[in-house]
Amino acid sequence: MGRLARAGTAHRRAPRSARLAKKALGIRPRPDPGADARPRAGRLTSGRHGKARDAEQGTVNWPGTLLGGRPHSREDLRFQQRNRAAHELWLVIVDASASTRRHRALSDAKGLLAQLFDDAYRQRARMALLTASGPSPQWQVQGLKAAKGLADWLAQLGAGGGTPLLAALSEAAQWLQVRRKRHPTEQQRLLIITDGRLKAIDQLPQLDCPGLLVDIERGPIRLGRAQQLADGLNLDYQHIDAR
Repeated sequence: MGRLARAGTAHRRAPRSARLAKKALGIRPRPDPGADARPRAGRLTSGRHGKARDAEQGTVNWPGTLLGGRPHSREDLRFQQRNRAAHELWLVIVDASASTRRHRALSDAKGLLAQLFDDAYRQRARMALLTASGPSPQWQVQGLKAAKGLADWLAQLGAGGGTPLLAALSEAAQWLQVRRKRHPTEQQRLLIITDGRLKAIDQLPQLDCPGLLVDIERGPIRLGRAQQLADGLNLDYQHIDAR
């Protein structure tokens, strides 16, 4: 009976994880005051990531070609225009300290991560993954295309040690700064998963990246610091159990 109850609980949690993942992935960079609130890729007329001129080779645009009449030579063919949208980067910071073992917090967060990794793989996004546990944060992936191998890493992820989350945030801020110089048109988003159990929340780095903080703190006594952390980082906030 207990096994059936747990299975039913897991089934109910799945849609919630999917909704959280979609919310995290749906966050777009905040426009500057007065700027277009709906930026679109491919509107530039020059540059590496702008709209290119009509292609002279590649895939034939048959509808466009036939609208001009039956082609008699190569000069009559129209080719697909080559539009290159900016890449997307999803930076994920996972708090895997010992406190996240309580009340299945990290276990349920892994369901959210599984959904996010799957979406990233399907959308061919680039991933940066940083874990905060033990004496210091550790990079697992840095700007590579999402791969199915992330599922194997996630299955082995366990909680333990201290909470070097502030160190992880500082390292992520420095990495993002360097990344933006190399990829100025890249669309970046941030997801932080943590229970917020830090001794102090001060001197936070400026990440300058839109994102979502998912609070996984559970139990009868909660410190509620994850909300303060989200506010300090200028991120959206949601508890993992929120409907």
